[in-house]
Order: sequence, then C-alpha cells, then structure tokens
Amino acid sequence: MLFVLGVIIYKTNDYKGNNRFLTHVVNTKTDALQFFWKNENGELLFNFQNLKKHVESKDLTLTFAMNGGMYDQFNSPQGLYIENGKILSEIDTFEGKGNFYLKPNGIFYITHDNSPKICKTNAFLNNQSIRFATQSGPMLLIDSQIHPDFVKGSKNLNIRNGVGILSNHQVVFVMSLQEINFYDFAQYFKSLGCKNALYLDGFVSRTYLPEQQWIQIDGHFGVMIGVVKKQSQIN
Repeated sequence: MLFVLGVIIYKTNDYKGNNRFLTHVVNTKTDALQFFWKNENGELLFNFQNLKKHVESKDLTLTFAMNGGMYDQFNSPQGLYIENGKILSEIDTFEGKGNFYLKPNGIFYITHDNSPKICKTNAFLNNQSIRFATQSGPMLLIDSQIHPDFVKGSKNLNIRNGVGILSNHQVVFVMSLQEINFYDFAQYFKSLGCKNALYLDGFVSRTYLPEQQWIQIDGHFGVMIGVVKKQSQIN
C-alpha cells in the first residue's frame, strides 16, 4: 500500500516478514557508504533533498540516506564526527542528560579499508584507520546483550532509527514504522543476528530509500549517512 503525505512518500515494506520496520542492508565492501554534513563551501546540507542535489552535482546518484546521529541547535554533530579521515567534531565523554548520555553510548565508524564497526565510546581508538565516524547514544546492543537500562514493556514510545552490524559484517540500518520503545527496538536488531547496534535518533528520523518506494526528503539534520553510486552503476 502506498501512502502520500506532502513531500513524503512511503510504502509499508517489511524485512523477514516484519512490517514494523524499514530495514536496509549495506555491504561496505561493494557499496559506497559515506557520511555527510556540509558541502565544499562549508554550507550545511540539512536534509536529503539538499544531499541528493549535492551528490548529483558530482555525477553520482543517492540510493539510500538516513539521519546519522544527534546534533545541537546549530546542526553541529553531538560528539565525535570524522569525515574522510578528518575530525570535525571531538569525542564527547562527559556525563549528561538525554538519550545521548544514557551510557554506554557508542560510535559507528568505517575504516579506510571499508570495514564497519560499532563500539562503546570508551572502547574507541582513533588509530588513523578511521575514514568516517559518528557518535550517538545509547548503544542498543552490547556484545549481543540489550542495553541494561532498557525496560521491557516501557511506555516510552517514539519513531526511532539505528544501525547494527550483522554476523556477515554487513551494516543494517533500521527505522521503525511505528512508535516503539528502546527494548523492542534493540530486540529487533538482536533478532537479525547483530552483536552490536547503536541508536541514531528518534522522532526526527527519516529515510530515503527509493528502491523500496520510501522517499522522505524533508527533515533538518546534522550528520547524514548515505550510499552513492556512479550513474553508470545504476540499472
């Protein structure tokens, strides 16, 4: 069934028979997974519409995008952000309130040899092998265990999105199609076989995935995560 709402078009697809989630798997060895924040002129990209235009100006096509972490009032990344090997925002190891500071929080990163990793913030080591990284929180799964502060049956419901690493070392991105609590969201990543998974954000969560007829181009973000292809690779 196809729904149309303003600039948002989406279809209730499922993954492994589950229609509560929009799920997309990326092989970082073959798919060009990249992180985005600003263009070459230092201007914020903000949303998928601008990101789409940005990559198309380079003769590339955006095939997938998702908001990639929390941000402050200036749309700057909250915590660590590395883009093309450069640290653009420093790691945040402070204490605080809110989802980001529900410890352990974590970091999703891609190495220069395109290996994806998710780890707890206090386990992260920047050894110059990191190409992209974004910090967020809380961790959803830690070594196959659901975050200890999550409560089964919690009434803390929201639309949520996150990222996990599958047993075959591919990356799985998930956005809930319905409001969901942290425990059930983490449980879904666990059911997919993830050992580690990281919460990216909630409420503002958006996904651009035209192959599944899910096209959300609105929103107002800091970091965005996307897959691009050369025009010659399409079709």
